[in-house]
Amino acid sequence: MIIAQKLKEQNVAEYLLYMWQVEDLLRSVALDVDKLEDSYLSRFQLEGEQKAALRRWYDDLAEMMRSEGVAETGHLQICKNVLIWLDDLHARLMKSTKFPYYSAAYYKALPFIVELRQKSGTQNRSELENCFDALYGLMLLRLQGKPVSEETKKAMDSISTFIGMLSDYYKKEKEEGLDL
Repeated sequence: MIIAQKLKEQNVAEYLLYMWQVEDLLRSVALDVDKLEDSYLSRFQLEGEQKAALRRWYDDLAEMMRSEGVAETGHLQICKNVLIWLDDLHARLMKSTKFPYYSAAYYKALPFIVELRQKSGTQNRSELENCFDALYGLMLLRLQGKPVSEETKKAMDSISTFIGMLSDYYKKEKEEGLDL
């Protein structure tokens, strides 16, 4: 909860990846927050209102997952909304001639995005969602201690740079606006 709030303000890309991880964490306990509290939340050693607030946050997310039909797969609407906002900003940045470095980062990542979409069969998703799927997959591989090929590292560096720039522009637009 606290981490999510900070990430949403500071780095929307990391926020989205974090929220996907929270969704998977809740799925790992079948959306049972009592189990989550026993196996995970108790590690935080929070007391009183902080503990209650954290539990409420996970309870609310679990209920949202149930009501939105994403208990087993998919993403919460709050996560989908972030992707929609990012897709919109991406389109506006690409139409503008004022952000050549952003366009260059996108075109550098594009061959990897195309390859990713072909391999995964997810052409029906936005390019950005494909990028986030790849970043999340890489994060999971690293958490599991699995090796990552040099080719994958190269692709992910390019995608990561592109998404990082988009995240920076998102923050700048929220804080002070962008002259597109």
